[in-house]
Order: sequence, then C-alpha cells, then structure tokens
Amino acid sequence: MSARFPGYDVLAKRNSPSWNPKTRQVIDRHIALPREPRFLSPEEFRTLEAVCERIVPQPADRAPVPVAAMIDTQLFDDKRDGYRDHRLLPLRKAWRQGLAGIEAEARRRHNIGFVELEGAERDALLRAVQDGKIADNWGGMPADVFFAKRLLFDIVTQYYGHPTAWSEIGFGGPASPRGYVRMDFDRRDPWEAAEAKPGDEAAARKANAQLS
Repeated sequence: MSARFPGYDVLAKRNSPSWNPKTRQVIDRHIALPREPRFLSPEEFRTLEAVCERIVPQPADRAPVPVAAMIDTQLFDDKRDGYRDHRLLPLRKAWRQGLAGIEAEARRRHNIGFVELEGAERDALLRAVQDGKIADNWGGMPADVFFAKRLLFDIVTQYYGHPTAWSEIGFGGPASPRGYVRMDFDRRDPWEAAEAKPGDEAAARKANAQLS
C-alpha cells in the first residue's frame, strides 16, 4: 500500500463511472497476464526478472508488478513502438541480444550467470552496460543505446502501466468516460486519490476508502 496515498486502490474504481467497459477489459487482461514466459526461454526470462528487480525494486509488503511477464507478453505479441533508433535491432532481436550480452558480461567478469550475482555486482554490471563499457559489441548494437532506449524504457513503461503502480502514485487510470475537471495545481476531483499530508495520514486514508 502506498504511503503517499494510504488506503487507495485504483481497482476500487473498476465498476464506477471512472472506467468504461473497454477500460475494464484492458485492465483485466493486464492483471491476468501469464507469469510464465511464452516468448523468452526460461533462462532468458530469469535474467530479465533479475534485471527488472534492479531497475524497479519493489516493496515486499505487496504483490510485485510482473514486469518481466509484461515485457515477455510484449515480445510474444511483437508489439512494437512504431519507430526505432537506427542503432537498435528490432524489438525481439534487441531484447534477445541484450539479455545474452548481459549474461555473457556476467560470466566474463564473475564466471557465473547474472542471476547468481549479488545486488551490488548486478548494479555495477548494469551501470557498465549503461555507460557502454562492456567487452563485446552485441552484434553491432551499442549497449548504452539498448540500455537507454530499450531496457530502461520498456521496464519503466511496463511498470507504470500496471494498476499496482497506479495505486502507488495516486493515478486513477484512463480518464474515460468520467475525465478530470479540476485541472489547477493542488486541486483534485472527488474521485481522485487523496495524498497524505505529514501528520494527517488518517484523513487521506478515510477519503481514499470512500472513493468510487
């Protein structure tokens, strides 16, 4: 549960005027995603999970956003962006090459796979990828470009496309059909999440429990 928006669960809006049938359908599909890989191999998927854990660490007191499964679904569906940096490989090839490159770098540096590394070792390796300071050329795809425009972009986009993350940041989901009316700073519509003020968390919790 979010400390900034205590008591808020965006899924409580599911049957309210905030969401139309199409919104409910899309979000239900998001929640029901398979947790097992359908495109990536089990080994690639475990590496991806380990990478996601370092990019978007998640609290232990709630069910995690299944970021790796969401990316695997994106790859399974071959859902591309509609544009691509010319230095990157196409979506599926880029991810396969990037995960293989991360695994190879881990074995070159430590003689073990990425998932076997300690947290600090994983972070140092990913920082080297971010800086482009790795041994191989990844089939001509720059590691730093992959990190910035594929790895980081996809992981963060998928994370904040999940209802669990929406609840954490007080987002109400797609504004259809109800929309938002009070657009000025520090104003909120009655159906928006209330942010907790220091020392007044109980009031925010009460307001969020009454949202519909």
